[in-house]
Amino acid sequence: MAGRTSRTSAKVTKKTAAEAAIANPVLLSGGNPQIAKGYGDAPVQAYIAAMPGWKSDVGRRLDALVTSTVPDVHKAVKWNSPLYGIEGQGWFLGVHCFAKYIKLAFFRGTSLSPIPAGESKQKEVRYFHIHEEDQLDEAQLAAWVEQASQLPGERM
Repeated sequence: MAGRTSRTSAKVTKKTAAEAAIANPVLLSGGNPQIAKGYGDAPVQAYIAAMPGWKSDVGRRLDALVTSTVPDVHKAVKWNSPLYGIEGQGWFLGVHCFAKYIKLAFFRGTSLSPIPAGESKQKEVRYFHIHEEDQLDEAQLAAWVEQASQLPGERM
């Protein structure tokens, strides 16, 4: 058995490697955390914890705002971005870190009132950017989240 790894120690090694990835995530270009695809709150919380600097605090505020506005929200991380949606309807919001801001993507943003200012190459998508010095209008964000959660979501 010399030179062989037991199944138990192999599982421990995999678990330790996964825990290390969450504890010390790789930051992609622009500072976006590289988090493994996953469903539920845990991968979203891992992403938020890995957001660099001021972005992590804003990520926690955004997550709390979405969760309180849409109590039955479903969460996932896909393509290194947290997604929020309604089961059976699809995703209504995505979050992504860039070097100088956080981008919120409302997948049916042209149906929101008022329409978020950030245009997209995709017809219905609208973006909202949050910079470090911005004062968050949480009432407006909550209104957009509530409206977006009631629209047909994006299937991904």
